[in-house]
Amino acid sequence: MSRMLRASAIMAAGTMVSRLTGFVRTAMLAAAIGTFALGDAYNAAYMIPYILLDLLLQGVLSSVVVPVIIRAQRRDPDGGQAFEQRLMTLAVIVLTAVALIGVLLARPIMELYTASNWSEEKVDVAATLARYMLPQIAFFGIGSLAGAILNTRDRFAAPMWAPVLNNIVVMGVLGAYYAVASSDIEKVSDRDLALLGLGTTAGIVAQALVLIIALHRAGFRFRPRFGVRGTGLGEAARAAVWTFAYTGITQIGFWVTTKLATGAGERAPGAGNSAWAYAFQLFQLPYGIIAVSVITAMLPRMSRSVAEGEFDSVRTEFASAVRLVSSVIVPAGLLLMVLGPSVTTLIFSWGRMTTTDAIYIGHVLQVFGVALVPFSIFQLLLRVFYSFGDTRTPAIMAGVNVAINATLSLVAYLTLPDRYIVLGMAFAYLITYCVLCLVTWVLASRKVGGLDGREVTAGLGRMYAAAIPAAALALGILWLSREITTINPVSSAVVLAVGGGAGLLLYLVAAHRLRVPEVRSIIGLVASRVGR
Repeated sequence: MSRMLRASAIMAAGTMVSRLTGFVRTAMLAAAIGTFALGDAYNAAYMIPYILLDLLLQGVLSSVVVPVIIRAQRRDPDGGQAFEQRLMTLAVIVLTAVALIGVLLARPIMELYTASNWSEEKVDVAATLARYMLPQIAFFGIGSLAGAILNTRDRFAAPMWAPVLNNIVVMGVLGAYYAVASSDIEKVSDRDLALLGLGTTAGIVAQALVLIIALHRAGFRFRPRFGVRGTGLGEAARAAVWTFAYTGITQIGFWVTTKLATGAGERAPGAGNSAWAYAFQLFQLPYGIIAVSVITAMLPRMSRSVAEGEFDSVRTEFASAVRLVSSVIVPAGLLLMVLGPSVTTLIFSWGRMTTTDAIYIGHVLQVFGVALVPFSIFQLLLRVFYSFGDTRTPAIMAGVNVAINATLSLVAYLTLPDRYIVLGMAFAYLITYCVLCLVTWVLASRKVGGLDGREVTAGLGRMYAAAIPAAALALGILWLSREITTINPVSSAVVLAVGGGAGLLLYLVAAHRLRVPEVRSIIGLVASRVGR
């Protein structure tokens, strides 16, 4: 627990700064372009590089590359150096080629992902932005691989801090855009789109450079290597087949979600893809700060334990990770459920956004807040399979995910009033991950002969017992503020400071009294850092 906590704390600090600057970046983006036509076009174009990158590399990094590199480091006489160089060479070639092809096919790709009721002008704007952003595939992918190699060497800081520079660069671009450009899609110029699209890509370039420099300082020396026979890449490729299936299936689900959300935005302006995207980004904040940090730290150790046949260590590592993540995620999810509109009003009620638009995003965020715990535990469960080199089971679970989520989202689209469609899609997301979490837990438990379910359940019970009164206190302060004044950025800031702060303090005190060891460990770590 202490090793995981220290490693996670280093990563969480970087991730927290990254996510907080990402908060500011998202607020500036909404202020600059809004959530109407231009906002929907930008957010649709922004996701295309990540969709293609997911299909090619991102899932492989977490599920295949880290365990395979660790095995190469233990097996090869050079400590896996040649294997890493071949992997990097392959990534540079493939990702650059895909980025170039993506630029050439930007418009048909955008037509595939956007609603059929979009105007030609709106599709043109989205396609132009996509052309400027698609080169991100090469830079982001290479930087991500550099980060994965750093993780296998227990160098966690740079991958978590590099996005901060990305956010700072883009924030500067958005400030310039707000000053000189238009949010009206009918008035936006080619120069405006170039500033917005290329500026977004410049942030990713800066992020990649930081990771490449960090990898060099860690002792990695890039030398192009093209031979693949007898290198272990065949093993990685076989393991990656199911991972490609997983990401492909996942992207089918994302395609359905994007089509429905963009269609909803045309029927109810301000309640479409941008609202979904902004709420989802905020939902990912607590997950990104703690869960991603813990997952990144635990996967290499679990992979080593599996390689040595120490299943007891796998069970212990997993149970510790779930409890540590949940000690933060449980109160965060409940507080988001209560204070979601206050969060989004404070962040988004500026520039070309209205308070009404911001509150709608907050309602979507409230539903996502309830989904935070099952979503995070599901992601931790997947790492049990990945540590065994099992990529088939996650691919099957991805199929279950898409089948449930797409079906429920389509029902929401066809049956709900226009402004409630995206809210209904968020509920579909919640139901999907509740089902997935239960099913995946059973499968993972069979894999390792148990996951200490009773201990984990008891720990979660104590955390909820501490968090529910905290959420009730925050709700009471929110109700009192509504009786006194209207919803605006100032009142929302007060509610967050008083309600959120008091709720968090109550949770810490209650968790300490209820003997939640993970909260005690976090408090002890913070106290020791402050004492120094």
